[in-house]
Amino acid sequence: MVFFRNQFANVVEWEEFRDDMIFWKWSNREIKKGSKLIIRSGQDAIFVNNGKIEGIFEDEGEYNIDSQIIPFLSTLKGFKFGFNSGMRVEVLFVNTKEFTVKWGTQNPVLIPTPQLPGGMPIRANGTFNFKVNDYVTLIDKIAGMKESYLVEDVKIRITSVLDQLLMKWISREGKDMFNLQANAFDIAKGIREDLDMQVMDNGMTITGFHVMSFNYPQEIQNMITKTASHEMIGNLQKYQQVSMTDGIASGNVKGGGAAADMAGMMMGMNMANEMMKNMNQNQKPAAETNSTPTGPKGNQKPNFCPNCGSKNEGANFCPNCGQKLG
Repeated sequence: MVFFRNQFANVVEWEEFRDDMIFWKWSNREIKKGSKLIIRSGQDAIFVNNGKIEGIFEDEGEYNIDSQIIPFLSTLKGFKFGFNSGMRVEVLFVNTKEFTVKWGTQNPVLIPTPQLPGGMPIRANGTFNFKVNDYVTLIDKIAGMKESYLVEDVKIRITSVLDQLLMKWISREGKDMFNLQANAFDIAKGIREDLDMQVMDNGMTITGFHVMSFNYPQEIQNMITKTASHEMIGNLQKYQQVSMTDGIASGNVKGGGAAADMAGMMMGMNMANEMMKNMNQNQKPAAETNSTPTGPKGNQKPNFCPNCGSKNEGANFCPNCGQKLG
């Protein structure tokens, strides 16, 4: 039994490597003469003795511990391997890459707003990035008590405070509640700075925070979409015309073929009238353009409404659609 207990720990390496593992500890074993250290790409190996960092090795490769590692350890330089005795230290392997984590609000965040006494329920989602940047703090606060640490552990800590930070930065400086996406960069920047303070005491740093989208309740989203449509159209009359066009194109105009045909005919007449108006304006002689009509002809009303095509009997406004005619 003594023979097996004193066998060499030939290879010191990250045996349980996972992409989502931040660090893993090789511990409770002796390093003896002839042992080797293997460091792979994206890993740092930290030798720890009695909670104190002895040395940090960052270059990937395979190293002979007694000849290439021990001479560089801070307090163990004079350690000499005996035939049946070894050096009991811990080796902490740290994943040096930048981690990217998706986040999303689990419940709506109620943002205070005068329009809604209970607050505006808003959901959001995006990503954040972090990495280890302080090995001393990492060992002191986490690695000294844990054998490994996962990305999920950091995500749980981040999401536990994210709702409050969203509320803080959305409400700050009177952000437009119905156009949060336009302020997403400023909101994300403020949240990143606050989150960095949260993880700094664990030896990590937030390197990026991004808001991909804000989501409103369906009723609010429908209202925003409709308002935006009206603003893009410019006025109600044109909005109705576009709505009719969309209805015909999609087959949603109800009332049978006659109704669709009538709607199509009216739309065609309106388009023809608009074309005629543009052509007449382009073809007016310079003399006519510069002259100002006087007398009765100057007040002459069109025989047909240029908007809907209805016949006019000299009225100032179209009896069918209300278009001004003079």
